Order: sequence, then C-alpha cells, then structure tokens
Amino acid sequence: MPLNRRRFLALAMGWPAVASASVNAPATPYQPSDLIRTLLDSAAKPRHSNELWVLIDDRESVLSVFRGDALIERYAPISLGRGGARTQRVRGDNTTPLGEFRVYRFNRESRWHIFIGIDYPTPPHARMALEAGIYSQADYEAYFDAYRRFGYPPQETALGGAIGIHGLGSADPDIHGRYHWTQGCIAVTNDQIERIASLVDVGTRVVIR
Repeated sequence: MPLNRRRFLALAMGWPAVASASVNAPATPYQPSDLIRTLLDSAAKPRHSNELWVLIDDRESVLSVFRGDALIERYAPISLGRGGARTQRVRGDNTTPLGEFRVYRFNRESRWHIFIGIDYPTPPHARMALEAGIYSQADYEAYFDAYRRFGYPPQETALGGAIGIHGLGSADPDIHGRYHWTQGCIAVTNDQIERIASLVDVGTRVVIR
C-alpha cells in the first residue's frame, strides 16, 4: 500500500472526534507571510548532536524519532487529520497543523491509550492568525496573556487545540492502516505510542511538515 494514502472524508465508522519559557508577542511589524513554512526550512534538523526529536512527515505518513541525525524509530503508516495538513489550522477544520512544537503534557489514561500533547497553537501560528484576520488584536493579546499565565497556549481559541500524538485505544486498526481519520492529531498504534512515550519527555521537539 502506498504511504501517501487518500484522505478519509466520511465518518462511516462512527468513531468519536479526536482532540487530537516566557513568551512575548512580537513587537516589530513585518509583511504578511507564511511564517510557519519559513520556520520549517530550518526546523527538520537536530539542534545538537545528542538531541532526541520527532519528525512527522504528512506526505509520506511517517513518524520518525531521531537522536541527533541518527534514526532511532520509524513508524508507517500513521494517521493524521482527515482534512489534510496545513500551516494555518482553524478549529473544526479537521486538519493537522504544520510547524515546530514541543511536548508539554502526557495523559496516560486517555481513551486513545496514551496522549502526548504538543504546544499548538504556537506564537507563530498566533501571528499568522492575526495577519489573516482569524485573530483580532484583542484575541492576539489574550493568547499571549494566557500563555504567560499558564505556560502553554490557550486551547479554546479560533485556532483550536488539543493536538497531540496518540494511540488507537479501542479503534479499528484496519481503518487506521488505510485512511487518515483524526480531527488533527497524529495517530499511531497502541504499541507504538507506548514506545514513543518511553522515549520523549516534556520539552521534546516535534516537527510536523
């Protein structure tokens, strides 16, 4: 089966929906741009030779774990959002956000076996939302206020939230093997999420491209 699988656009299987340091708002204005893609140009490489980091490739439906440049684990096929993947995600569009993230929480009692939360939406996502008119200036300022107070981005804005890497729980492995089915999260098998959770920690960098 080719790894670049067709998108699953129906919910016929009846699965429930998947939720899938100090921060300051940028002070200097710049021309509207696809900020996330610019950042991704330098994101998919290790920060240092011993860094453990995760690379998720939407086009190939592959999740890879690296130690520096050395590949430790590779999982394929994985499932992503049934609406595709893009830099500018909004709540309810069923897409997986592209960008550079950090692990910020674990839920080991998740209905999806284990849930590893990433810090979407990041400040660059918030900046692009402001430029696109998805965030008002008040929304933008509230985003950074919440980030400073809680240490992670707000999850209930127009950009959505609750994005992470998780297992299948009791979901159908056959559907998982054939289609992208999540509402924006990255899904792997239960055995795979156990292995990933044993490797990564809060602060681990996750690149989705």
